[in-house]
Amino acid sequence: MIESLNKAFCALPGVGSKTAQRFVYHLLERNRNGGFELAKALVDAMEHVQNCHSCRTLSEKEICNICANTTRDNSQVCIVETPADIHAIEQSGVYRGMYFVLSGYLSPIDGIGASELGLDDLEQKLSNDSVSEIILATNATVEGEVTAHYISNMAKQFDVKITRIAHGIPIGGELEYADINTIAHALSGRKSYD
Repeated sequence: MIESLNKAFCALPGVGSKTAQRFVYHLLERNRNGGFELAKALVDAMEHVQNCHSCRTLSEKEICNICANTTRDNSQVCIVETPADIHAIEQSGVYRGMYFVLSGYLSPIDGIGASELGLDDLEQKLSNDSVSEIILATNATVEGEVTAHYISNMAKQFDVKITRIAHGIPIGGELEYADINTIAHALSGRKSYD
């Protein structure tokens, strides 16, 4: 049982066998109540959390709270790779539109194509809804850029504005520590200073 619990913890990203072993021993030796709470919470989440039928984020309901919110701007759709990306954008308090979660990025080598990312659903959303702008917020990786390019080409058949989030030097960042690609993105994405 202990070995299977170790293996279960190793399923988490960034958790190796030593860390998993520490988790297991901590719960068994010092915090059995915490272990029971963790087990119950995991079972509840696995049984009740699903994908939102509209944006594909994780939700306990068929339609998530963001999609159900009538004060959100339905004309903007921000396309992200993961539900965690939605959380990060929402914390900024700036964006008031809708989302579409890809749950990954295009990777033919790994067998992840357009259908695995739900791009058929996105295409239907663009054709049926009153979307006037899509915001490509995929990560600034090779895969993220390829995915953004693919979606941009797909969306050109619809009468929508296609924008990309800016990438560059973070607030508080220093140029000397930035890599050349980040500096290049920051320079090419510059805007007027008023």
